[in-house]
Amino acid sequence: MKFLKTLTIATLVFGTAAVFLSQQVLSQQAPPAAPGAAPGGGRGRGGGGFRQPDPIDFSDHTGWTEMFDGSTLNGWDGDFSYWKVENGAIVTQSTCERPTGTIYLVWKGGEAADFEMKLEMKGEGAQVNSGVQYRGAIQPPRPAAAPGAAPGGPGGRGRGPQGPCPSGQPRGTPPSRESQAKWDMLGAQFDFDGQNRYTGQYYEQATGRGIIAWRGQVVRTEDGKSPRLLATLGDKDELGGYVKIDDWNQLHIIARGNTMTHIVNGHVMSVLIDDDPTKFRKSGIIGFEIEGTGKINIRNIWLKKL
Repeated sequence: MKFLKTLTIATLVFGTAAVFLSQQVLSQQAPPAAPGAAPGGGRGRGGGGFRQPDPIDFSDHTGWTEMFDGSTLNGWDGDFSYWKVENGAIVTQSTCERPTGTIYLVWKGGEAADFEMKLEMKGEGAQVNSGVQYRGAIQPPRPAAAPGAAPGGPGGRGRGPQGPCPSGQPRGTPPSRESQAKWDMLGAQFDFDGQNRYTGQYYEQATGRGIIAWRGQVVRTEDGKSPRLLATLGDKDELGGYVKIDDWNQLHIIARGNTMTHIVNGHVMSVLIDDDPTKFRKSGIIGFEIEGTGKINIRNIWLKKL
């Protein structure tokens, strides 16, 4: 009995010492968890204190410059017989009876190099084609159309449909190149169209490169090489499902150095890494474009130079 009693006392003393020692080791390995912190530490089930990033508020304009006052076209330049303000938005409409051809509205706030731009855009009509021009320039004067050539305005695409309009009225003639030359832009474009075939892709107007990064693509360009697919962002049609037809869409452009990112309604649509020094434009003017048939509405336009 005496032996068993002695053994029991020794076991208790050893156990107490082991607990004390383990507590000391743990106290040296990690500080106590903050009040309310998830248990588990590290990357265990509790998350170890990591958290998801907060979403950016699209309507937060702290540090941004307002580009459109919501009621006038002050600060913009274009053919105001086509561009106007209606219900708090910049609008322009191309119809069969009064087609616009390809025309532009140019921001007079100067050039932007590295920047972010946010706006809302809505297209009405399946045939309307539009976009946001950036890091652009005014095209040099082009030769006048040859006698007898079909009209089409700047960037015209041939004769197109002939005969009267569906309304029975005569088919109209778009404005001449000469009348639009002072606003005739070239350069990068955040593409937007009524059929939602191209919305969000990276396109270049009047540079010879055309579509470079299609919707769902990350593309890199290099001197002397054709554009190459670096990665995919997702299926182009699935990404197109985030675009609202005949409704307002939130467009976000991020241009940092040689990388341009196009976002629609919080979803990245295309990315271009332009490493071709013979083609890349690091700075330029901003504007809007319309072609095709339909109506474009633009509002809540903000710019933050980086």
